Amino acid sequence: MSLWLDYLGAEISFIETLSFGEIRVAQAGDKSLPPLIFMHGIGGHLEAYAKNLVSLSNQFHVVSFDFLGMGLSNKPVIDYSPTVLVEQLAELMNAMDLEAAHLSGESLGGWIAGLFSVKYPNRVLKLNLNTAAGLPIVTDKGRQDLETLVTLSKQASTQGPPTFASVKKRMEWLFHPANQERCLTDELVNTRLSFYRAKGSKEAAPRVLSMIGQHDEFLIPLSKIQQPTLLIWTDDNPVHDTECARNANLKIPNSELYIMKSAAAHWPQYEAADEFNDVLSSFLAEP
Repeated sequence: MSLWLDYLGAEISFIETLSFGEIRVAQAGDKSLPPLIFMHGIGGHLEAYAKNLVSLSNQFHVVSFDFLGMGLSNKPVIDYSPTVLVEQLAELMNAMDLEAAHLSGESLGGWIAGLFSVKYPNRVLKLNLNTAAGLPIVTDKGRQDLETLVTLSKQASTQGPPTFASVKKRMEWLFHPANQERCLTDELVNTRLSFYRAKGSKEAAPRVLSMIGQHDEFLIPLSKIQQPTLLIWTDDNPVHDTECARNANLKIPNSELYIMKSAAAHWPQYEAADEFNDVLSSFLAEP
């Protein structure tokens, strides 16, 4: 089934921001409902939330978008950092007249969500860190996984022209082996490949990937998070494993940790969408 069938009922458009140019945005749900913003991982794009956007739109005004330098958003040749993307989110919310919203971020998206919630606490209702980056890596395996991510990302987007094979190899890293045949379709790989071949990507990609090297410099100050926080994790998440998640859970006030019951790795929102959607919506609905 085409992932674009999952977007039936959603609106996809480009929104102009004050400092960062056009940002590609997908949204669904009545704008009178509580806003819920989803944020993807490094080198990713809003299609990471194809299984969540419309499914949750009966309860929320759901938004996903492409980060600066990624997907089809503007790709300026600048020094990328997590703080730049925090300000991109602030400007996008301003442009969409969203004073505050629930935030849910996966990998890089969780990193940005956590940093944003500390800098702009009044703009975040509740926080979901979904297999998030920006947390202290506490195992040797996690460090090795990070090196593997750097290698695969460079092969897919910066070391010569991107190919179907190199992008597929990078995306295999996202999925539990049990889910790769079902989730990693040619359509999904070709979608990402088209973004890696888009105008401006060749120049922006190395700068975007440089943020991986900034990981320990911009860790989320976990003890300063004020919002109710749900960590959604998997037993097979690379880099930030369950030990890392438990460590973060202890440091974040008013937080809870949920380990997915379904087989999943780094994209639980896609690999086990029904379980993810149920857990997240229940958490956000709590008083």
